[in-house]
Amino acid sequence: MSENQTETDISKISREQKFHDQRFTDDSQRQKKVSRYYRVAHSIKKEYEQFLIENCKGLEIIEYGCGTGSYAFDLAKNQAKKVTGIDISPVAIQVATAKAMSEGIEGNLSFEVMNAEELRFNHYSVDMICGSGILHHLELEKAMKSIVNVLKPSGTAIFIEPLGHNVLINLFRILTPSIRSEDEHPLLESDLKLIGRNFKKVEIKYFYLTALAASLIAGIPGFKVILNVLEFLDKLLFKLPFLKKQAWQVLIKLSEPLKD
Repeated sequence: MSENQTETDISKISREQKFHDQRFTDDSQRQKKVSRYYRVAHSIKKEYEQFLIENCKGLEIIEYGCGTGSYAFDLAKNQAKKVTGIDISPVAIQVATAKAMSEGIEGNLSFEVMNAEELRFNHYSVDMICGSGILHHLELEKAMKSIVNVLKPSGTAIFIEPLGHNVLINLFRILTPSIRSEDEHPLLESDLKLIGRNFKKVEIKYFYLTALAASLIAGIPGFKVILNVLEFLDKLLFKLPFLKKQAWQVLIKLSEPLKD
């Protein structure tokens, strides 16, 4: 136990490790329940990936909550100087490390079991931190302090995260407790403000309101056309500030961390 960890922290870490070890060992049941919804979430991933690939050359990068490898491999192959994937799950790290060895890309790519709330990197040593669906598992204040501590003054961060305001989405979450850990907390507007207080430049882009309805016809001819129409409608709706927090996901871009 580190000096900063309480018994509550240790219990939470243990629960998260157990949940994600099981998930990365066999995720088939979860995928049956959520795959149709995540087929809708193409545009946010595309924008996230494009930002990473266009901005990774020559940088030292942490992939935050890397799972079994996620985007770390693409970053390493696209001329990032050094990529370190971290995850709370030893199973995920074992799988990702074995894959890196089999693909022969160990030179600038490594994986470590690590608590994302307490990053073990030198202060001001990292150019970029990225992650998808990880912040909402964490105690945000601790996590953001750790992120700011390791980022260079010119550093950037980018995350995809779910929001927790939409009543219908929250009902689905209540009805499917087995596919998420008990410590998850989809972000609220107050959480976005907390994140934003740690950076000089903050850009938050909202995705998926009416577009979620396209999940009902996922895999059926015409799915992509209808999804594109609904995403265009969502862009119009999100011009109304009070509708933004009803989105399913947000893309968070952060730069120029505010140091103490």
